[in-house]
Amino acid sequence: MRATLVLMYFETISQMKKMLGQLDKWLETAGEYAKTKSFDPNVLVTSRLSPDQFALARQVQTACDTAKLGSSRLTGKEAPSHPDTEQTLDELRARVRSVIAYLGDFTAKDFEGAAARSITQPRWEGKTMTGADYFREHVVPNFYFHVTHTYAILRHNGVSIGKRDYLGTLTQRLP
Repeated sequence: MRATLVLMYFETISQMKKMLGQLDKWLETAGEYAKTKSFDPNVLVTSRLSPDQFALARQVQTACDTAKLGSSRLTGKEAPSHPDTEQTLDELRARVRSVIAYLGDFTAKDFEGAAARSITQPRWEGKTMTGADYFREHVVPNFYFHVTHTYAILRHNGVSIGKRDYLGTLTQRLP
């Protein structure tokens, strides 16, 4: 059971790394789309689906933070600092690539003991969660929420990305 949990954490973080790679491609496609339509691609950085929702930049920043800080809190490894100052698609892409590189340094062994680790963060006002609950109830859904909203904002603005762009390359095999 313990080995299964360790592998689950590692495999899920590996999937987050893959999804951030897809997100990087969406941002690249968004820049190309803006060029073909003759508008400043950085207009998209402040786009949002609803007035009370995070703009694209904050969606990307939060997806990145969820992956890196979730991994950091579960393993005890120091996460890179990002001051949330990105104002262009290129700056957002650099942040995404930085987090992908950070996630690439983890091994399954790093996640040993993660399920039992006590997790907290400043906005929880002293409350804690077990690593298992934190991972299942906060990290995974929060990560996909913000990745999916990034995708939706870009689609809403006409960027030609679809389900295959969301999923990326699958490990399909012939029978």
